[in-house]
Amino acid sequence: MNGKKILVLLRKGGVDLASFALLLLWLDRSNRKMLNENRGFTLIEILLVIGLIGILAMLSIPAYKSAISKTEVKRVVGELGAYRSAFETVLGNGISVDNESLGYTPSELTSGTMTTQIATLNPDGSGHIEVTMGGTIQAGLSGVIVRYERSASGSWSCVIEPSGASGWQANYAPKHCTVI
Repeated sequence: MNGKKILVLLRKGGVDLASFALLLLWLDRSNRKMLNENRGFTLIEILLVIGLIGILAMLSIPAYKSAISKTEVKRVVGELGAYRSAFETVLGNGISVDNESLGYTPSELTSGTMTTQIATLNPDGSGHIEVTMGGTIQAGLSGVIVRYERSASGSWSCVIEPSGASGWQANYAPKHCTVI
């Protein structure tokens, strides 16, 4: 007797109490039999799963580290770019350009301090602001110089100099920056 027939009999009310008790015993015995047959995974299945997890980890960890490095470069470029407007304001007010007048706060991703000046202003109005990556940055990026250069006409361009970094990859640079 299969499960569907039993449910039909129960719904129609065509099963007495003794038949119902026998049905429960039969269901209990068949469930025990199924439990004894399915004891879990074999060693081969477990080893295959562990191997697949290892392969996935081997492929994903370098991609994750690359994404972190790329994000850190973009963050440093963005933080440095924020000082361009302060540079323009200071230049327009005729004040000397230094960390204090720019409102510079060293980033945890750079090796600079408040005493290391990040800005240079030339007599013709050109200049630059630059930082060197370091601090808590990924080990292979320490030493990368990120610079925003200002022309005498007032236009800015982003320049990245990775020669001091052992782990630099070309895809780390933001699209609007020139790598030299």
